[in-house]
Amino acid sequence: MGAELRKHKLDRAFTHIDVNNRGQIERDDLLGLGARLLVGFGESPTSVVGDRLVRSFDGIWSTLSAGLGRDNDAWISNPEFHAGMTSAFIDGDLYDPVFEPAATAAAELCDGDGDGRIAVPEFRVLLTAFGTAYDDVDEAFDRLDRDRDGVLGVKELVEAVRQYYTGDDPHAVGNWLFGPL
Repeated sequence: MGAELRKHKLDRAFTHIDVNNRGQIERDDLLGLGARLLVGFGESPTSVVGDRLVRSFDGIWSTLSAGLGRDNDAWISNPEFHAGMTSAFIDGDLYDPVFEPAATAAAELCDGDGDGRIAVPEFRVLLTAFGTAYDDVDEAFDRLDRDRDGVLGVKELVEAVRQYYTGDDPHAVGNWLFGPL
């Protein structure tokens, strides 16, 4: 089940970036995801939060490209994306220094008032940028809100991202990050 679950999650992650369904992604596609997040939250890419998000997404791209022996301007196919994500962030040791800062930057972007809490409207903006169906957002939020207090903590969201991108446990709450699998 683990390999099949991983493949399904990485396929979905690829579609978050490949919004025009070309079957390949480029650096600008990943940065476009970051731009959709910034626009959704009304944040400038030159603000402290915006710059951190852009730089961290660019870091993910650079890590994937380098791991595949490509320069930053090359494109990556879905199978290459799987290979790069697996070698760098799942089996490799680059999740903490490269991917987690991007997850944290996105979660902190959702927490506009800095209180460490993300409510459904902010979560909806986040998932909309990733292309999640509107009807799946509430169910995803409910699954991730394990203490049922109506908010997600920034740390809870960052942990859900880790579970989604690196985990093989079919029962992990992070599998619900973008709605039902």
